Amino acid sequence: MDNVPIWEKFALTIQEAAQYFNLGEKKIRKLAQEHVDFGFVLQNGSKTLIKRKKFEEFINSTSSI
Repeated sequence: MDNVPIWEKFALTIQEAAQYFNLGEKKIRKLAQEHVDFGFVLQNGSKTLIKRKKFEEFINSTSSI
């Protein structure tokens, strides 16, 4: 099975998102909890995933995080 590169994935784990966006895991978890209504959080059971493009849009629209 081939691995999909991070920049082509639809949804990232917290760890992958931290690497991709150069943010800490705690910061991403906090943003995911505080901004559920922005549409970049996806729950798969107890696993939290970040929709990459939606999170990029969120980051682009904010001046500070």
